[in-house]
Amino acid sequence: MSSASNPAEKPKFKRVVLKLSGEVLRCSETGDPISWNTLRTICEQVKEVHELGVQVCIVIGGGNIYRGLSGSKDQGVDRTTGDYMGMLSTVINGLAFMECLEKMGVQTRVQTSIPMNQVAEPFILRRAIRHLEKGRVVIFVAGTGNPYFSTDTTAALRASEIEAEVIMKATKVDGIYDKDPMKHDDAVKYDKLSYIDALQQRLNILDSTAFSLCMDNEVPILVFETSSIKRAIVGDNVGTLVS
Repeated sequence: MSSASNPAEKPKFKRVVLKLSGEVLRCSETGDPISWNTLRTICEQVKEVHELGVQVCIVIGGGNIYRGLSGSKDQGVDRTTGDYMGMLSTVINGLAFMECLEKMGVQTRVQTSIPMNQVAEPFILRRAIRHLEKGRVVIFVAGTGNPYFSTDTTAALRASEIEAEVIMKATKVDGIYDKDPMKHDDAVKYDKLSYIDALQQRLNILDSTAFSLCMDNEVPILVFETSSIKRAIVGDNVGTLVS
């Protein structure tokens, strides 16, 4: 992967929230929660985007370590406790991203919704925006700080607060389909969708709370495959845009 940016490449967006699921970090071969090769590959893309002058925030899930909802169903853990365990999992992932990005020379700050002063800064909106203006990547961890809200909702909330131009949801598939492309060969991919169409077709893009926030605050959602972060930023025809 080339580390030098092509001067002809102009970013389509100035300020974005990159939403990643924790599962993308899991090592499929060993079952370890974090594949450091995968982490490095994603961070290299973030660095390329950052070098184009884009202000990048990252919201990462914690499902590679602990997923609160499934824990409360499968292991009998109380939902509130399980959600807090999931939030702490996102902190571990956020610190891994920070460590990797900093080693690549990208200044990074982690902001947490649950106070833990030795580990990360508290989330303060104006400080987050100041970091972005100074050219730092900001990673938001610990969800919203409340149980019953997913990291999808965190991404929608933070994007609304910092006035991001788009939520970029990186997934295992290259966009939104009318049915699961992993199971159906005849699945049809959408290039663009309205919020209303996505709701009516019950397309599982973000959870309902997050989706409502995006719709109310007119934050577009771009869904694309994880390896295409830079292509999505420079406006190549990748993924599906919901607006």
